[in-house]
Amino acid sequence: MWAAGRSVLRRLQQDAPLAAWRRQLSSSGPPWRILFLGSDQFAVESLKHLTSNRNSCGGVVETLEVVTLSGDMPVKRFARQNQLPLHSWPLGDLHKQFDVGVVVSFGCLLNERLINKFPYGILNVHPSLLPRWRGPAPIFHTIMHGDTVTGVTIMQIHPHRFDVGPVLSQELHQVPENCTADELRAVLATKGACLLIDTLRMLPERVANKTAQSQTGATFAPKITTSMSWIVWEEQTCDQIDCLYRAIGSKIPLRTIWMDSTVKLLDFVGRCHVSLSDQTRKLVPGSLSYQKESNTLAVLCKDGWVGFKTMLLKKRLTATDFYNGYLHQALKKVTPHQRPECLFVSRKGLMGTDQMRQKSK
Repeated sequence: MWAAGRSVLRRLQQDAPLAAWRRQLSSSGPPWRILFLGSDQFAVESLKHLTSNRNSCGGVVETLEVVTLSGDMPVKRFARQNQLPLHSWPLGDLHKQFDVGVVVSFGCLLNERLINKFPYGILNVHPSLLPRWRGPAPIFHTIMHGDTVTGVTIMQIHPHRFDVGPVLSQELHQVPENCTADELRAVLATKGACLLIDTLRMLPERVANKTAQSQTGATFAPKITTSMSWIVWEEQTCDQIDCLYRAIGSKIPLRTIWMDSTVKLLDFVGRCHVSLSDQTRKLVPGSLSYQKESNTLAVLCKDGWVGFKTMLLKKRLTATDFYNGYLHQALKKVTPHQRPECLFVSRKGLMGTDQMRQKSK
């Protein structure tokens, strides 16, 4: 390990003037002087582990200071509760010397001048197996795309681009069946924090043996937006809708259109078995069936039926409320020979219908 440390020291000597390097570097091994940059609850878990380690015998943390964004951030609250020195972003000149930086869920690009102030660079705890799911929302996209394996990565930050730096450590994690993004986030936060401590314990060796990210298999995980919540009944399968709900449903309700009004779909129950009493009904994606026994509204998608217990249409409605107030009335007006109108319509399909109407005028 200490041979690796000497190798890193030689590299640092070549990269910076010797006098500046001597001022910056405290030793070739732990404990380290650490500057932590973070914002959200995921980042708090790593900060907790660093804080606890600072107070333990034989720990890897000598000193710990925190940088966070403006506003009431979880990291800021934790730092104040634990009397950690706190800095605001953007940083001014750093008057203290640090060995290594740690950034978790910070969301701001760090420039080369800042990175070069840390002899061992700035480490990032990222909740995916890079290069898969680079970007700000890897956990959401892991669930949304049905990944069965994910993990955590400790990498060194590079300037100018997110999540492209060399990898120091990785640990795999099997995604449990029916896992939500919130559940996965909690598990990976802990796993990432533990891997961070392990990496800091052997930092010179990990830096000496760091590996560049693969040029293949890179995917991007953009921020979750409302536009992702619109269900396209004719294109999405039961499993895809299930993944979408488990990924974003706790943050952004799934959406569809009923009679030109937006409906938010809540309390997803998964795939449904539907037996229709009216065999003359013309079924298309978006068709609805009220399941009285289970108080569920079933919707036909690309390969079957999915169910919801609750929806928001002007106000919160149970499936029974929606059936009595809206669906039953609409079904009574539709004859077997008419084009079905009592549907949930995809916004994509609605836009196409509007364009056809405009052309026919």
